[in-house]
Amino acid sequence: MATRTPRPELAEARERGFHNIGEASGQTQVSAKMIRHYESIGLIPPAARTFANYRLYSDADLHRLRFIHRARNLGFPIKQIEKLLGLWNDPGRNSAEVRQLARAQIAELDARIREMQAMQRSLEALAHHCHGDERPECPILDDLAGIVA
Repeated sequence: MATRTPRPELAEARERGFHNIGEASGQTQVSAKMIRHYESIGLIPPAARTFANYRLYSDADLHRLRFIHRARNLGFPIKQIEKLLGLWNDPGRNSAEVRQLARAQIAELDARIREMQAMQRSLEALAHHCHGDERPECPILDDLAGIVA
């Protein structure tokens, strides 16, 4: 018969260097909701639990959450972050693959920037043609409604 390790109380877990979800959130700048989400989709391993079923995170878990947070701040989508995490954890990785992922992300960001600049130009043109007075005619609303003047 296999013996199970009893779950610790929160105070005991903290003495062993574990962090609850609030502490993990504060130390990584990742919200508790996102930590739970990352766990549910497998970006981070399932958390250890206290006797009262509170989640516990190790320093290694916090390091992984910081990695994910930084990658998200650079605009990487979840699927790419999964690949980056795999490469990060692979000591035999080829840095060319990491560079390829970074270059692909740069291209994606360039495309999004161009799209946003086009939106900005369109809005600037519409705002320029709007009288902005007490009259009800508004080229901005007409454009949004698909009305061609």
